[in-house]
Amino acid sequence: MLTKYVRRARDRAPEVTTMELFFDLVYVFAITQLAALLAHHLTWEGALQTLVLFGAVWWVWNYTTWATNWIDPDRLPVRVLLVILMGLGLIMSSAIPEAFDERGMQFAVAVAAMQILRPLFMAISLRGDPIGRNYVNLGVWSTVAGAVWITGAFVDDAKLRLLIWAVALGIDVAGPMVDLWVPGLGSTPMESWTLSSGHLVERNRLIFIIALGETVLSVGREFSEVPATTIAYVSFVVGFALTVSFWWLYFARHADIAEERLADSSNPAAVARGAYAYSHAILVGGVIVAAVGTELMIAHPHEHAITGTAVAIAGGPAIFLVGLALFVYSTGGIDRFEGLVVAINLAVLVAIAVIADVADLQLWIVSLLVLVPMYAMVGLAALHAAQNPEPDDEGTHKTPTYT
Repeated sequence: MLTKYVRRARDRAPEVTTMELFFDLVYVFAITQLAALLAHHLTWEGALQTLVLFGAVWWVWNYTTWATNWIDPDRLPVRVLLVILMGLGLIMSSAIPEAFDERGMQFAVAVAAMQILRPLFMAISLRGDPIGRNYVNLGVWSTVAGAVWITGAFVDDAKLRLLIWAVALGIDVAGPMVDLWVPGLGSTPMESWTLSSGHLVERNRLIFIIALGETVLSVGREFSEVPATTIAYVSFVVGFALTVSFWWLYFARHADIAEERLADSSNPAAVARGAYAYSHAILVGGVIVAAVGTELMIAHPHEHAITGTAVAIAGGPAIFLVGLALFVYSTGGIDRFEGLVVAINLAVLVAIAVIADVADLQLWIVSLLVLVPMYAMVGLAALHAAQNPEPDDEGTHKTPTYT
C-alpha cells in the first residue's frame, strides 16, 4: 500500500509547505498571461475567452490545493507529482495568449493531462482510504471534461471552440455540485471529504495575494514607463489605492472570521466548497479584471472611456464585491446590513461604468470615481464591525479587527 508514503500525518493539522509555494509560482505567470490576454482583447468575445481560460486555470489550481490537504508535498512521490503538474502548468500558461488560435491543442492537452493525472495518482496511492475512493469519482468527471477540452482544440472556428470549452469548464464546475455522482459508483457526499480547514484557507489566501500582486505589478510597471507628470502620479495613487481597498475588505475582518466559522462547521468540506472553490474564483477573477483596468488607466489616463475600458475599470471591483459577498454568505456571516451595502455599491459601480461610457469620461476620472464606493465599503465595514463584534468561544466579544 502506497498510502503511508504519501499521506499527511493525521495527528496534526497540515501546514503549507515550501513545495506548495513553489508550485504557486506557475500561477503568477498564468495570472499575468490572463491579464495580458484580456488587455489586448477588450471585447465581449475576448472577455468570454478570458473567462473560460481563467476557469480552466482556476480548477487546475483548486483541485491541486484540495489534494494537498491529504497528501504530503514533503514526501518524494508527491513532490514528483507536483513538479510534473508545474511543468504542465507552464505549458498551459504559455499557450494562453494563442489558446483560441494555433496553441489550442497545447492548452487543452496540458489541462486534460493535469486534471486526469492528479485524481489517478490520488486513487492509486490512497487505495483503501475513503479519500482514494472519492478520487475515483473525481477522476471520471475530470476524464470526461478533459476529453471535451481536447475535442474543442480540434475545432478551428474560435467561437465554436469557445462554446465547446465552456461545456468542458461547466463539467468541472458542476461535478462537486452533484457530489461527483457517477453511474454505478454513486456519489461522494461532502461530509466524506475529511477536510483540515486551516490548510485550505491559507492556500486560498495565498492565491488571492498572488492576484493582488498582479495589480501591484500593473501599477508599478505602467508607472515606470510613463513620463513623471502630475497626472501620472495621480493615476499611480488611484491605482494603488484600489489595490489597498481589495486587501482591506478581504483581510481586515472576513478572512479570519471565515476560517473560524469553517473550523466550527459540522460539514467543513461543504462550506469550503462554496466559500473557497467557487467564491474565491470570483474574487480572484475580479482582481485580475481590475488589474487590467488599472494598467490601461495609468498607461492612458487622458484617454476617453469606451465600453471595454469602462467595464474593466468598474467591472473588476464589482466582480470582486460579488465574490466577497458570496464568500461571506457561504460561511454564514453576511447579515442584512452587509447585503444592502454590497447591493448599493454594486449599483453605483454599474452606474459609473454606464456614465463613463456614455459621457466619454477620461480613464483616470473613472478610476477615481470607482474609489468612492470601494472606500465607502471599507468605512461602513469598519463601522459595522465596531458595532457588531464577533463573539468568542466564551461568549464575550472580540475586539474588532478593523482599526
